[in-house]
Amino acid sequence: MNKVILMGRLARDPDVRTTQTGRQVARMTIAVDRRISRANIQPGQPTADFINLVAWERTAEFAGHYLNKGSQILVEGRIQTRSYEAQDGSKRYATEVIVERIEFAGPRQQNDVGMEDEFSPRAAAPAPAAAPPTFDNASVTDDDIPF
Repeated sequence: MNKVILMGRLARDPDVRTTQTGRQVARMTIAVDRRISRANIQPGQPTADFINLVAWERTAEFAGHYLNKGSQILVEGRIQTRSYEAQDGSKRYATEVIVERIEFAGPRQQNDVGMEDEFSPRAAAPAPAAAPPTFDNASVTDDDIPF
C-alpha cells in the first residue's frame, strides 16, 4: 500500500500550469514540522521537512484558487519517484507526493471567505435525507415493508 497523509503549511504559492495536452498541474511544497523536543535541537538543525507535492486536474485548480503561501493544509496522496535527464546530461531522480485530496487544516483566512462553490467539500455533499414518515396509530403489515 502506498498512502501518505501530511499536515503542514505551504512553503510557497502553488505553481499552476497547463500541460500540452490541456491538463492542469499544480506543483507545491509543504513544510511539515518534525516532532523534536526543543531541548534536542542543535543550532542550524532543520525542524521541518519540505516535501514536494504534485496535484492534477480539479485538485490543481482548487490549489490555484484557494491556497497560498502559509496555508495550513492536510494532504492525502501517494509517493512517486521519477527520473529525468538534466541539461548537463546527468540522470536525476525526484520523489514527490501525488496529491489525491487536499483539505484546509487551519482557521479560515480572509481570502477563504465566500469559497462555497464547486470546489468546496460542502458543495459536493449530498443533501440531508428527508425525515422518515411517522405513523400515528397506524398498523404496519409485512406487505408495507419493502424488503
